[in-house]
Amino acid sequence: MANKQISLPAKLINGGIAGLIGVTCVFPIDLAKTRLQNQQNGQRMYTSMSDCLIKTIRSEGYFGMYRGAAVNLTLVTPEKAIKLAANDFFRHHLAKDGKKLTLLKEMLAGCGAGTCQVIVTTPMEMLKIQLQDAGRIAAQKKLMAAQAQLNPSTGAGAAESVVETRTTAMQITKELLRSKGIAGLYKGLGATLLRDVPFSIVYFPLFANLNKLGQKNPDVKAPFYVSFISGCLAGSTAAVAVNPCDVIKTRLQSLQRGVNEDTYSGIMDCARKIWRKEGPTAFLKGAYCRALVIAPLFGIAQVVYFIGIAEYILDMFPRRQD
Repeated sequence: MANKQISLPAKLINGGIAGLIGVTCVFPIDLAKTRLQNQQNGQRMYTSMSDCLIKTIRSEGYFGMYRGAAVNLTLVTPEKAIKLAANDFFRHHLAKDGKKLTLLKEMLAGCGAGTCQVIVTTPMEMLKIQLQDAGRIAAQKKLMAAQAQLNPSTGAGAAESVVETRTTAMQITKELLRSKGIAGLYKGLGATLLRDVPFSIVYFPLFANLNKLGQKNPDVKAPFYVSFISGCLAGSTAAVAVNPCDVIKTRLQSLQRGVNEDTYSGIMDCARKIWRKEGPTAFLKGAYCRALVIAPLFGIAQVVYFIGIAEYILDMFPRRQD
Protein backbone atom coordinates (compact mmCIF):
# COMPACT_ATOMS: atom_id res chain seq x y z
CA MET A 1 0.00 0.00 0.00
CA ALA A 2 1.51 3.30 -1.07
CA ASN A 3 1.90 6.15 1.34
CA LYS A 4 -0.91 8.66 1.13
CA GLN A 5 -1.02 12.26 2.20
CA ILE A 6 -2.44 12.70 5.70
CA SER A 7 -4.73 15.68 6.22
CA LEU A 8 -3.87 18.38 8.75
CA PRO A 9 -6.82 17.51 11.06
CA ALA A 10 -5.66 13.90 11.03
CA LYS A 11 -2.11 14.94 11.92
CA LEU A 12 -3.36 17.04 14.82
CA ILE A 13 -5.59 14.25 16.15
CA ASN A 14 -2.82 11.66 15.81
CA GLY A 15 -0.37 13.92 17.64
CA GLY A 16 -2.88 14.59 20.41
CA ILE A 17 -3.76 10.93 20.95
CA ALA A 18 -0.09 9.97 20.98
CA GLY A 19 0.69 12.65 23.55
CA LEU A 20 -2.14 11.66 25.88
CA ILE A 21 -1.20 7.97 25.82
CA GLY A 22 2.50 8.68 26.27
CA VAL A 23 2.14 11.15 29.15
CA THR A 24 -0.20 8.84 31.06
CA CYS A 25 2.36 6.03 30.85
CA VAL A 26 5.53 7.88 31.85
CA PHE A 27 4.52 10.88 34.00
CA PRO A 28 5.83 9.51 37.34
CA ILE A 29 9.29 9.16 35.79
CA ASP A 30 9.07 12.75 34.56
CA LEU A 31 8.22 13.90 38.09
CA ALA A 32 11.32 12.09 39.41
CA LYS A 33 13.42 13.76 36.68
CA THR A 34 12.25 17.25 37.70
CA ARG A 35 12.94 16.65 41.39
CA LEU A 36 16.38 15.13 40.75
CA GLN A 37 17.36 18.02 38.49
CA ASN A 38 16.22 20.69 40.94
CA GLN A 39 17.95 19.39 44.04
CA GLN A 40 21.31 21.02 44.63
CA ASN A 41 24.41 19.69 46.39
CA GLY A 42 24.07 19.82 50.16
CA GLN A 43 20.27 19.65 49.97
CA ARG A 44 19.82 16.21 48.41
CA MET A 45 16.50 14.57 49.21
CA TYR A 46 16.76 11.73 46.68
CA THR A 47 19.60 9.48 45.58
CA SER A 48 17.99 7.99 42.48
CA MET A 49 14.80 7.74 40.45
CA SER A 50 13.51 4.76 42.43
CA ASP A 51 14.37 6.44 45.75
CA CYS A 52 12.47 9.55 44.63
CA LEU A 53 9.37 7.60 43.61
CA ILE A 54 9.34 5.51 46.80
CA LYS A 55 9.66 8.59 49.03
CA THR A 56 7.02 10.41 46.99
CA ILE A 57 4.52 7.57 47.48
CA ARG A 58 5.28 7.41 51.22
CA SER A 59 4.88 11.14 51.81
CA GLU A 60 2.26 12.12 49.20
CA GLY A 61 0.48 8.88 48.32
CA TYR A 62 0.26 7.11 44.97
CA PHE A 63 -1.31 10.07 43.19
CA GLY A 64 1.52 12.26 44.42
CA MET A 65 3.48 10.85 41.48
CA TYR A 66 0.96 12.50 39.15
CA ARG A 67 1.18 16.05 40.51
CA GLY A 68 1.12 18.33 37.49
CA ALA A 69 -0.22 15.62 35.19
CA ALA A 70 -3.44 17.55 34.53
CA VAL A 71 -1.43 20.39 32.99
CA ASN A 72 0.44 18.00 30.74
CA LEU A 73 -2.67 16.09 29.71
CA THR A 74 -4.38 19.38 28.84
CA LEU A 75 -1.55 20.93 26.84
CA VAL A 76 0.28 17.89 25.45
CA THR A 77 -2.31 17.52 22.68
CA PRO A 78 -1.56 20.87 21.02
CA GLU A 79 2.15 20.52 21.84
CA LYS A 80 2.63 17.12 20.19
CA ALA A 81 0.26 18.01 17.37
CA ILE A 82 2.22 21.19 16.58
CA LYS A 83 5.57 19.39 16.78
CA LEU A 84 4.64 16.50 14.47
CA ALA A 85 2.56 18.55 12.04
CA ALA A 86 5.18 21.32 11.83
CA ASN A 87 7.92 18.82 11.04
CA ASP A 88 5.82 17.37 8.21
CA PHE A 89 5.02 20.88 6.96
CA PHE A 90 8.67 21.93 6.80
CA ARG A 91 9.77 18.61 5.27
CA HIS A 92 7.12 19.00 2.57
CA HIS A 93 8.17 22.55 1.69
CA LEU A 94 11.88 21.78 1.79
CA ALA A 95 11.48 18.83 -0.59
CA LYS A 96 11.96 19.62 -4.27
CA ASP A 97 9.98 17.62 -6.82
CA GLY A 98 9.55 14.76 -4.37
CA LYS A 99 13.31 14.20 -4.10
CA LYS A 100 14.83 12.73 -0.95
CA LEU A 101 15.69 15.36 1.67
CA THR A 102 19.33 15.91 2.48
CA LEU A 103 20.42 15.56 6.10
CA LEU A 104 20.78 19.34 6.36
CA LYS A 105 17.18 19.90 5.21
CA GLU A 106 15.92 17.22 7.60
CA MET A 107 17.69 19.08 10.40
CA LEU A 108 16.19 22.40 9.25
CA ALA A 109 12.71 20.84 9.31
CA GLY A 110 13.34 19.61 12.84
CA CYS A 111 14.59 23.06 13.83
CA GLY A 112 11.35 24.60 12.52
CA ALA A 113 9.24 22.06 14.43
CA GLY A 114 11.12 22.67 17.69
CA THR A 115 10.76 26.43 17.32
CA CYS A 116 7.00 26.21 16.70
CA GLN A 117 6.25 23.93 19.64
CA VAL A 118 7.66 26.24 22.33
CA ILE A 119 4.51 28.37 21.97
CA VAL A 120 2.77 25.66 24.01
CA THR A 121 5.73 23.89 25.63
CA THR A 122 7.04 26.85 27.66
CA PRO A 123 3.88 27.64 29.68
CA MET A 124 3.13 23.91 30.00
CA GLU A 125 6.58 23.19 31.46
CA MET A 126 6.43 26.32 33.61
CA LEU A 127 3.24 25.20 35.37
CA LYS A 128 4.15 21.52 35.49
CA ILE A 129 7.51 22.14 37.17
CA GLN A 130 5.95 24.20 40.00
CA LEU A 131 3.48 21.42 40.78
CA GLN A 132 6.02 18.60 40.45
CA ASP A 133 8.67 20.23 42.63
CA ALA A 134 6.33 21.44 45.40
CA GLY A 135 6.44 18.06 47.13
CA ARG A 136 10.25 18.05 47.21
CA ILE A 137 10.43 21.51 48.79
CA ALA A 138 7.77 20.63 51.37
CA ALA A 139 9.56 17.36 52.23
CA GLN A 140 12.86 19.22 52.62
CA LYS A 141 11.29 21.74 55.01
CA LYS A 142 9.67 18.95 57.06
CA LEU A 143 13.02 17.16 57.31
CA MET A 144 14.78 20.30 58.51
CA ALA A 145 11.98 20.95 61.04
CA ALA A 146 12.37 17.41 62.39
CA GLN A 147 16.14 17.84 62.65
CA ALA A 148 15.63 21.13 64.49
CA GLN A 149 13.39 19.41 67.03
CA LEU A 150 16.09 16.82 67.68
CA ASN A 151 18.72 19.55 67.95
CA PRO A 152 17.12 22.64 69.54
CA SER A 153 20.39 24.59 69.29
CA THR A 154 19.75 25.04 65.54
CA GLY A 155 16.99 27.50 66.35
CA ALA A 156 13.45 27.34 67.68
CA GLY A 157 11.93 28.91 64.60
CA ALA A 158 12.94 25.96 62.45
CA ALA A 159 11.15 23.54 64.72
CA GLU A 160 7.72 24.86 63.88
CA SER A 161 5.47 22.37 62.11
CA VAL A 162 5.51 22.62 58.35
CA VAL A 163 2.20 22.43 56.55
CA GLU A 164 2.28 22.26 52.76
CA THR A 165 -0.20 24.54 51.06
CA ARG A 166 -1.17 22.91 47.80
CA THR A 167 -1.71 25.23 44.88
CA THR A 168 -3.32 24.46 41.57
CA ALA A 169 -2.19 25.23 38.03
CA MET A 170 -5.01 27.75 37.73
CA GLN A 171 -3.89 29.59 40.87
CA ILE A 172 -0.29 29.74 39.62
CA THR A 173 -1.47 30.97 36.21
CA LYS A 174 -3.61 33.74 37.73
CA GLU A 175 -0.80 34.87 40.01
CA LEU A 176 1.75 34.94 37.17
CA LEU A 177 -0.62 36.85 34.88
CA ARG A 178 -1.46 39.31 37.66
CA SER A 179 2.14 39.98 38.68
CA LYS A 180 4.08 39.62 35.44
CA GLY A 181 1.57 39.42 32.62
CA ILE A 182 1.82 36.88 29.83
CA ALA A 183 5.63 37.05 30.09
CA GLY A 184 5.35 35.26 33.44
CA LEU A 185 4.12 32.11 31.72
CA TYR A 186 7.01 32.31 29.27
CA LYS A 187 9.80 32.50 31.83
CA GLY A 188 12.63 30.30 30.58
CA LEU A 189 11.61 30.68 26.92
CA GLY A 190 15.24 31.01 25.82
CA ALA A 191 16.25 27.88 27.73
CA THR A 192 13.25 26.01 26.30
CA LEU A 193 14.32 26.96 22.77
CA LEU A 194 17.88 25.95 23.65
CA ARG A 195 16.57 22.50 24.58
CA ASP A 196 13.76 21.85 22.10
CA VAL A 197 15.34 23.13 18.88
CA PRO A 198 18.48 20.94 19.16
CA PHE A 199 16.28 18.05 20.33
CA SER A 200 14.18 18.26 17.17
CA ILE A 201 17.26 18.72 14.99
CA VAL A 202 18.62 15.42 16.34
CA TYR A 203 15.35 13.52 16.73
CA PHE A 204 13.50 13.92 13.45
CA PRO A 205 16.35 13.14 11.01
CA LEU A 206 17.50 10.24 13.20
CA PHE A 207 13.98 8.82 13.41
CA ALA A 208 13.39 9.20 9.68
CA ASN A 209 16.61 7.38 8.80
CA LEU A 210 16.15 4.61 11.38
CA ASN A 211 12.58 4.09 10.23
CA LYS A 212 13.73 3.77 6.60
CA LEU A 213 15.88 0.79 7.58
CA GLY A 214 12.67 -1.14 8.26
CA GLN A 215 11.02 -0.27 4.93
CA LYS A 216 11.22 -3.05 2.38
CA ASN A 217 9.90 -0.65 -0.25
CA PRO A 218 10.20 3.18 -0.22
CA ASP A 219 6.49 3.45 -1.09
CA VAL A 220 5.36 1.23 1.80
CA LYS A 221 5.21 2.19 5.47
CA ALA A 222 7.58 0.46 7.87
CA PRO A 223 5.93 -2.05 10.25
CA PHE A 224 4.55 -0.44 13.42
CA TYR A 225 7.20 -2.10 15.62
CA VAL A 226 9.95 -0.53 13.50
CA SER A 227 8.35 2.90 13.98
CA PHE A 228 8.10 2.25 17.72
CA ILE A 229 11.74 1.13 18.09
CA SER A 230 12.94 3.98 15.86
CA GLY A 231 10.97 6.50 17.92
CA CYS A 232 12.37 5.08 21.17
CA LEU A 233 15.99 5.07 19.98
CA ALA A 234 15.82 8.52 18.36
CA GLY A 235 13.96 9.99 21.33
CA SER A 236 16.31 8.65 24.01
CA THR A 237 19.39 9.70 22.03
CA ALA A 238 18.11 13.23 21.51
CA ALA A 239 16.95 13.46 25.14
CA VAL A 240 20.36 12.62 26.60
CA ALA A 241 22.11 14.90 24.08
CA VAL A 242 20.19 17.98 25.26
CA ASN A 243 19.92 17.07 28.95
CA PRO A 244 22.28 19.88 30.08
CA CYS A 245 19.88 22.38 28.51
CA ASP A 246 16.97 20.65 30.25
CA VAL A 247 18.67 20.98 33.65
CA ILE A 248 19.19 24.71 33.07
CA LYS A 249 15.59 25.15 31.88
CA THR A 250 14.20 23.33 34.92
CA ARG A 251 16.26 25.42 37.35
CA LEU A 252 15.30 28.71 35.65
CA GLN A 253 11.58 27.92 35.57
CA SER A 254 11.34 26.91 39.24
CA LEU A 255 9.71 29.75 41.17
CA GLN A 256 10.15 28.22 44.63
CA ARG A 257 13.54 27.26 46.05
CA GLY A 258 14.53 24.88 48.79
CA VAL A 259 16.51 26.05 51.82
CA ASN A 260 19.91 27.53 50.88
CA GLU A 261 19.40 26.80 47.17
CA ASP A 262 20.80 29.15 44.53
CA THR A 263 18.75 31.51 42.40
CA TYR A 264 19.68 32.38 38.83
CA SER A 265 19.45 35.51 36.70
CA GLY A 266 19.71 33.82 33.31
CA ILE A 267 21.03 30.94 31.23
CA MET A 268 24.75 31.82 31.55
CA ASP A 269 24.48 32.59 35.27
CA CYS A 270 22.73 29.26 35.85
CA ALA A 271 25.30 27.32 33.81
CA ARG A 272 28.23 28.98 35.62
CA LYS A 273 26.84 28.34 39.10
CA ILE A 274 26.01 24.71 38.35
CA TRP A 275 29.48 24.12 36.88
CA ARG A 276 31.28 25.85 39.74
CA LYS A 277 29.27 24.51 42.70
CA GLU A 278 28.07 21.10 41.50
CA GLY A 279 30.52 20.12 38.80
CA PRO A 280 29.99 19.10 35.15
CA THR A 281 28.19 15.88 36.07
CA ALA A 282 25.30 17.98 37.44
CA PHE A 283 24.32 18.73 33.84
CA LEU A 284 23.48 15.03 33.46
CA LYS A 285 21.11 14.96 36.44
CA GLY A 286 17.94 13.11 35.50
CA ALA A 287 19.37 12.09 32.10
CA TYR A 288 18.36 8.44 32.42
CA CYS A 289 14.92 9.50 33.70
CA ARG A 290 14.52 11.79 30.71
CA ALA A 291 15.58 9.00 28.35
CA LEU A 292 13.02 6.67 29.98
CA VAL A 293 10.34 9.34 29.57
CA ILE A 294 11.10 10.38 26.01
CA ALA A 295 11.79 6.92 24.55
CA PRO A 296 8.29 5.42 25.04
CA LEU A 297 6.64 8.83 24.62
CA PHE A 298 7.99 9.29 21.12
CA GLY A 299 7.83 5.58 20.31
CA ILE A 300 4.11 5.62 21.07
CA ALA A 301 3.74 8.95 19.25
CA GLN A 302 5.23 7.60 16.05
CA VAL A 303 3.22 4.37 16.17
CA VAL A 304 -0.06 6.29 16.58
CA TYR A 305 1.03 8.79 13.95
CA PHE A 306 2.06 6.16 11.41
CA ILE A 307 -0.90 3.86 12.04
CA GLY A 308 -3.13 6.87 11.46
CA ILE A 309 -5.77 6.39 14.16
CA ALA A 310 -7.19 9.78 13.24
CA GLU A 311 -8.21 8.57 9.79
CA TYR A 312 -10.51 6.00 11.37
CA ILE A 313 -11.99 8.68 13.64
CA LEU A 314 -12.53 11.13 10.79
CA ASP A 315 -14.09 8.41 8.64
CA MET A 316 -16.79 7.99 11.29
CA PHE A 317 -18.08 11.44 10.38
CA PRO A 318 -19.46 11.77 6.84
CA ARG A 319 -17.84 14.55 4.83
CA ARG A 320 -20.06 17.19 3.38
CA GLN A 321 -20.44 16.89 -0.36
CA ASP A 322 -20.58 20.22 -2.24
